[in-house]
Amino acid sequence: MLQLSIHPAIQLCTILLTLYVFFLGIQRFRSQHLHRKGAVFKWRRHVLFGKLALSILILGAFGGMTMVYTHWSRVLMVGIHARVALIIIALAVFGLASGWYMDRNKKKRKVLPIIHGLNNFVLLLLALSQIYTGIQVYRTFVLGG
Repeated sequence: MLQLSIHPAIQLCTILLTLYVFFLGIQRFRSQHLHRKGAVFKWRRHVLFGKLALSILILGAFGGMTMVYTHWSRVLMVGIHARVALIIIALAVFGLASGWYMDRNKKKRKVLPIIHGLNNFVLLLLALSQIYTGIQVYRTFVLGG
């Protein structure tokens, strides 16, 4: 059942990357909305790693569902873990779309960056909760206990 460990390992690494992208975004928030000097926003890095993290979260959610279907011939059988994954997919698609739009159409904005940041903050919280529910799923369905 080593292959059933691939999904959690990749998603955990992606969640760590997402935390880093969130830290980069916080620098932008601090400089633009809190008027803090010295908070340097690394735009290119935020965009690159943000695209990577959100894309892998989406692919990982579908990968997890594929693994469940492949091993147990059912979809969404892992309860809240699977349902939260569906919400994460929707939030990640919005995060990618809004981030792509802001990157392609650079100008001063106040509302869209806040919505983008709040969306991705909620996504991050949900992804962190997936660690807890994922451990429960792994114990129950993979380890049998």
